[in-house]
Amino acid sequence: MKKIFIILPLFLSGFLFSQKKPQKSPVKKGTIAKLNYHDEFRKISDEIMTNGTAYNNLGELTKGIGPRFSATPGYAKAVEWAEKKFREIGINMIWRQEAKAPVWIRGKESLQIRTGNGDWKNIRMLSFGNSEGTGGKDLVGEIVLINSTSELNAMSIGQLKDKIVFVNVPMDPKIINTSDAYLQAAKSKLISASVIAKTGAKALIIRSLTTAGDDTPHAKMIYYEPDDKVKIPALSIGVRSADELEKIVKKQKVTAKINMTAESKGDTTNPNIIAEIGGKKDSKVIVLGAQLDSWDIGEGATDDGTGVVQCIEVLRTLKALGYENNHTIRVVLYANSENGGQGREMYAAYVKKKDEKHIFALGTDAGGYSPRGFSLDMSPQRRRLVYPWKEYFLPYGVYDFDQTEAIQDISPLKKLDIPLAELVVDTQRYFDYHHSEQDTFDKINKRELLLGAVAITQLIFMVDKNW
Repeated sequence: MKKIFIILPLFLSGFLFSQKKPQKSPVKKGTIAKLNYHDEFRKISDEIMTNGTAYNNLGELTKGIGPRFSATPGYAKAVEWAEKKFREIGINMIWRQEAKAPVWIRGKESLQIRTGNGDWKNIRMLSFGNSEGTGGKDLVGEIVLINSTSELNAMSIGQLKDKIVFVNVPMDPKIINTSDAYLQAAKSKLISASVIAKTGAKALIIRSLTTAGDDTPHAKMIYYEPDDKVKIPALSIGVRSADELEKIVKKQKVTAKINMTAESKGDTTNPNIIAEIGGKKDSKVIVLGAQLDSWDIGEGATDDGTGVVQCIEVLRTLKALGYENNHTIRVVLYANSENGGQGREMYAAYVKKKDEKHIFALGTDAGGYSPRGFSLDMSPQRRRLVYPWKEYFLPYGVYDFDQTEAIQDISPLKKLDIPLAELVVDTQRYFDYHHSEQDTFDKINKRELLLGAVAITQLIFMVDKNW
């Protein structure tokens, strides 16, 4: 018993001592408390996932306005809508920046084929953007199939003269990154109207660049070279039609009849829409952007309505959280991205002329799918500054920081030595709908869209705090 009484007071004294409140270490004057970035990331995520307006905004843009092709009333309505959205979230600094835009009208278009003296059969098709038409007259010729550049190079002089060249080259399914597969196919000289025209051919038909297996044709932009003596019409057809046409052409002579009233009517101007929150510390600029225009055949939901509403959501979130940014955070909604790219060139020229100090540029134009990371198109030194941030992004499924190319509308800024980044998403479905009438609001998942906005806002926050 004696031992117990000796131990008990010691135990009680220790217990009572432990209940005293620990003394806080005094914060030295002039020091700044270190941020808990996990907490800051959570605040951003909670705000967007609970109160985010991006999905509703996308519905307004796509279902309320529809296609937003350059130099059309749809684009003009989109401009007014964007300005209204910026005002609604409390942005005071909003302005327009006029950029040149071609006036191209698709008009009526048709493709028919027949074998021998049989009946003409209609095939769904789409003219290339900015393509020359046939003047509303029938262009008739024998179809010649080409599947590779080696086949094209092996053609003797005269073999393609007055023929209609049909290129049936799919996106490579072995390339897991569908954006890489698309770019590889899109850069092929086989789908260059200028290259094909130099063989003496009088039209070009290509298999649509898509991962889908349906028969929906997908649009493609055409670039004629300045020295082209003849600008031949170019068009795309769906995957099923392409595969069926190849089977027929390999067995017998096939004649095509193309009729396109597509025409160009000079140039006009369309504005970039720019909105920003001024920096509290300095006027250095962090810019993020997306394309406001779309193709004329769909609602432009994945390309790039999702990017537009995500950029607006970034500014809305920062305002809602009462965040005081060190640097100016600016959004640019680019004009004429689909059939010319004049909006992005105009903005880069503006930055150079004004000699504005941009410390970072981010683009989002890969659809509103689940975010996976960011492609960091910047110096190795800069990339090394971003890598330690990975741990904060991992809880949000964002892990890929290894890609090194940003190719969206921010790309001209690279010439000005501005560090670039591009949102990386799961793109396995993106090219099912890309540049087609299937690019509609119903293809977008609300949660995935908002998660993309979360990741973008978090990265903008980190750059603003640390650069």
